[in-house]
Parts: sequence; structure tokens; C-alpha cells
Amino acid sequence: MSDRKGPVLFDLDLDQPVQSPADAPPVPDIDQPLPKGQAMATAAALAARKPSRLARWFWALLTALIGTLVSIAAWEFVTGLIAGTPLLGYAVALMMVLFAGVIVLIAIKELAAFSRLGRVDRLHRAAAKARAEDDLTAARTVTAQLVSLYGGRDDTRWGRDRLAERQADAFDTETLFDLVETELLSPLDLAARREVEAAARQVATVTALVPLALADVAAALTSNLRMIRRIAEIYGGRSGTLGSWRLTRAVFSHLVATGAVAVGDDMLEPILGGGLLAKLSRRFGEGLVNGALTARVGVAAMEVCRPLPFSRGKRPSVRGIISSALGGLFNKG
Repeated sequence: MSDRKGPVLFDLDLDQPVQSPADAPPVPDIDQPLPKGQAMATAAALAARKPSRLARWFWALLTALIGTLVSIAAWEFVTGLIAGTPLLGYAVALMMVLFAGVIVLIAIKELAAFSRLGRVDRLHRAAAKARAEDDLTAARTVTAQLVSLYGGRDDTRWGRDRLAERQADAFDTETLFDLVETELLSPLDLAARREVEAAARQVATVTALVPLALADVAAALTSNLRMIRRIAEIYGGRSGTLGSWRLTRAVFSHLVATGAVAVGDDMLEPILGGGLLAKLSRRFGEGLVNGALTARVGVAAMEVCRPLPFSRGKRPSVRGIISSALGGLFNKG
């Protein structure tokens, strides 16, 4: 083998045309599927799924059985303790009575929460019926009930005073309800919209930055539960734990039934600009889609929790909420 050092020369076939790099064909784009918001779709399926009758019977009987066994064991423990050490036994018995009292108070609170949600739902249906039938008398009754609903809240005092001054000038149903929306419900709509924007940003950020498996699903479900509960509180239907879960199921069931738990590239156009979604990483794309779906859930929650249905043109725009909530997370370049 030769130990010769130096450049190596290759003979070129001059009969063949020399190819330039500029003449090379372009590298084909790899078609990647667009993000589909899998975390929000999974969270929606979990929230909207109704347990079977057999599963309900199973959990009901299991809860009753465990409660019975725990009660018997506690009773035997306390009676035995009283027989052996009366002072300590009576102290434990008193603590158990106080604990039972707390459980009763929690149950009363949950029942009161269901009652408030039912009151708001009845107002919603009565207002929709009055608007459909153009019944001014019924509309005035609904207005009076709305004023009574918000009577103890300082954040609606100015709106209630303005409504009291101007509602006598309304001589048809649409004018009266428009006045109610403008004077009484507009500040509440703004507060609810801010809650939706905050939840959309949180879900988008967690999905994009936290790579842990199922963390995005947990974040999406938790944020949406909190958002729906806050929206219900803003509109006067403060809900307890069971009431919040029931309300969440109602919202997600509506979205699943209408096929609204899906978002396309056109929904993200206000944020990303044309075609930019395909250039982002998969995680950031999923984050934006999940945030957009959270905004859609928030608008549906506003429609469900609001005691007065949105009139034409008053319903918040999902695209507007997406743009204001998620537009600042990325530069549009």
C-alpha cells in the first residue's frame, strides 16, 4: 500500500453535464398530522361519560356496605372505650357526634347548591320562553327575579340601580332583555370571559411545557372543572362539589352531543397566521388546540350558567376569546 500523502484527484467524465446544487430537486415536505387536542378530547369523554346502571348500583351498595361496617366498628369501639375508660370514651363519642354534624352541614350545603343551580336554570328557561313568545309581562317577571337573584351583591348594585331607572321605558321584550344584559349582566359576562381566557392559557401552557404522560389530561380536566365552577359562581349559581361535577357533565355532554369537541386549523388562524401551525412542534400545537377547546367549553359554560340566554349578537365569540387568551403566547412572526 502506498504511503503517499496529499490531495486525491478524481477524473471527471467530461461527456456528462456537470450538476449544480441549485439543480437538485427540492426536499419534499413531510406531511405531519395536525394536532387534534387529544387531552381535551379525553377529558371531555371522561366528564361526559354516564356510568351504567349496574355500575351505579355497585358503587351505591359498596358505599352503603362500607358505611355500615365503619359505623358498627366505631360504635363498638366507643362503647368499649366508655366501659373501660369513661372519660376518654365520652370525649371520643363527642368528637364523633361533631363529625356527624359536619357531614350533615356539608349535605345541606350541597342541597342548597343544587337549589341555586335549579333557580338559575328555571330563570334561563323562563326567559327563553318569554323571548320566544314575546311576552312582556313574563319578561318583566323574569327581570324582577333576576334583580332579586343579585340583590345581595355589591358588584351589581350600580347595574340594578340603572336598570330600575330605565326599565319603565322598555315596551317590548327584546328592549327589556337588551337593557338587562347591558346594565346588569355585562360586568358578569366580562368576569366570566376572563375566567375562560385564564383557563385556556393554563391548559395551553401545561400541555406545551409538561411532557409527563396524562399530565395534560389531568390539567385540562382540573382547569375546566375550576373554570365551570367559577363561571357558575359569577352568574349566581354557586355550586358545591357534587353540583360542580353535575354542571361539568351537562356542559361536556352538550359539547360531545353537538360534535363541538373538535377544532380545526381555521380556529387557530387568529393566533398563528396561515400555515404556521404546521411549523410548530407537536407539543406546542397540542397546547394551542387544547387551549382553544377550553375556550369553547368556557363559552358553552357561560351559556348554560347564565340566567338570561344571550341575545343575538351578544354571545361571546370563541375566536375572539382564543385570540385574546392565546395570541400572546407566541409571536406571529
